Formats: sequence, structure tokens, C-alpha cells
Amino acid sequence: MGNTEYYSNPWEPVEKSATVSMIALAFYNGLFAYGGWNNLNFITEELQNPHRDLPCAIIIAMPVVTAIYVLANVAYFAVVPIKEFLSSDTTGLLFGNKMFGIMAWIIPVSVSLSCFGSVNGLLFTSGRLFFVGARRGDLPVLVSMIHVKNHTPSPSLLFTCLTSLIILCVKDVFALISFFSFGMWLWVAVSITGMMYLRWKKPELKRPFKLPLVVPVIFTLCCIFIVVLSFVEAPEHSGYGLLINALGIPVYLLFIYRKNRPKTYIDFMEKATISLQKLMFVVAQETLVGEEETRKQLMSDDRQNQVLESEIENT
Repeated sequence: MGNTEYYSNPWEPVEKSATVSMIALAFYNGLFAYGGWNNLNFITEELQNPHRDLPCAIIIAMPVVTAIYVLANVAYFAVVPIKEFLSSDTTGLLFGNKMFGIMAWIIPVSVSLSCFGSVNGLLFTSGRLFFVGARRGDLPVLVSMIHVKNHTPSPSLLFTCLTSLIILCVKDVFALISFFSFGMWLWVAVSITGMMYLRWKKPELKRPFKLPLVVPVIFTLCCIFIVVLSFVEAPEHSGYGLLINALGIPVYLLFIYRKNRPKTYIDFMEKATISLQKLMFVVAQETLVGEEETRKQLMSDDRQNQVLESEIENT
């Protein structure tokens, strides 16, 4: 246990030889664990100096996380035989039982803390994504509102919670990762392609972050490779992911793109929005910004009056 005999022939197939499409599908599970770099971009508005902090966070975090995950897997394969590794759904617990004995509880506790931190980060970043989407008119206006006292986008956080609970109805976690990853990497490829299109059509736009064109080209090709080959290897899971994304098209056409909505629908949405505003104690962001600017202006005027009165008394 803990030696290198399990690494003597690492490329020997356990059940069957790996194909290119199987390798692409395996990337799904691996890349899912490194998805934090993408979520960081959702909270650019929250950063005081995004031009400095965003690149630093990604450059520092990615190598650290990569080193930790790779070393953890090296430890797993050094202790657990490959066949046991593949047959177990709780590899960490199996590793803990072999290494720590009665202290094996450390592994599930550590995994739980890691999951808690990951969920906390996902809620924080995904909530901002829905918040900005609603502000642009892609979601109900209520989702773009913020709490009056805390100034937090609580409706978007609740919306994130509800959608997450619906997604968790899928029992198979690997199928869930396939659904999620297919849509994510598909739209990442589309987004990067759109960015390159703007680099070509509108080169005069100001770009705080600008990379050599070869970097997004290679990245987009890798995304296409993963998406296409994973669809070939697991058409059912990828097909469900494609279907979930396709369901957004009629919703967009009916509720976002269409301008002449029925008056009944408009009245219902207005009444529902007002009622939920009162329930959650939220208002539009512009309202609070306007009130804050007015308050600062009044304080500034009061300060000017005090200075003026002081000068009059001195003279």
C-alpha cells in the first residue's frame, strides 16, 4: 500500500481500449472540477480593481487547484487498486479506510467542507449572472432587484436556489454533469467565437483584457472537440443537454423577443412583481442608486452651508 506497483503499466486498458471520443467524455468530469475560473468572470462588477484582481485570481488559483487535484489523484491511485477504484462510488472514503483506519472520517468531512465552499461560490457567482441577465431584460424584472437594506440581489439568489433544486431531481450525478457540461462548453465555444467576431468587425472597441488571437482560437477548437466527440460517445446524455438548451428558444421568443405581449400577461406580471417586492423587501437597483446619490448630495449641501455659516461668523 502506498507504493508504485499500480503505476507499473498505467496505459493498460482495464475493461476495453479507450477511444478518442471516450477521452473527450472523460474531460467532462475533469473540467467540471476546474470550472471556478469561469465563474469568477460573473462577479467583475463586485471587484474594486478588476483589471488587476481578475487576472491575478485566475493565475494564482488555477495552478494551486491543479496541483492539489493532481496530487490527490496520485495518492488515490498509489493506495487503491484500479479495479476497486472503478467499482466504488466513494473513492475518497475507500482511500481513507485504507490509509487512516479509525480516522477515515476525516475524508468525508473534508469532502463536505469542499462541497460547501464550492456551493457557496456557485451561489454567489451564479446569482450575479441571473441578476445581470434580468437587468438586460432576459429574465423577469424582479430578478434584477436588490434588497433595500442589505443591497444584495436576493431575488436572483432565490431564483438560483429554485433552479438548482429542480436540476437536483436527476439522480445520476454523472448524467447531471454530462447535461451541464455539454451546454456549458457549447456556449463557451459560441461566446468565444462571438468575441473573435467582434475583434474582427470592431477592432476599435476598448478591451481591458486582450490576448493574442491564437489563444481563443485554440481554446474554441478544444471546446468543439469536447462537445462533438462527447455527443458521439454518449448521444443520450448529450442529447438531453441539447434538448434542455433548445427549450430556451420558444421561451425567449414568447416572453423576451415578442414585444406585443397580451395585456392580461402584462397586468399579471406587474401585480406579481409588486406583491413579491413587498414580500422580499426589494426594489430596482436604480432606485437605491438614485437615493444614495441624493443623500450624498444633501450631505454635501449641508456641509457647504455649515462652512458658509462658519465663514460668516468669523467675519
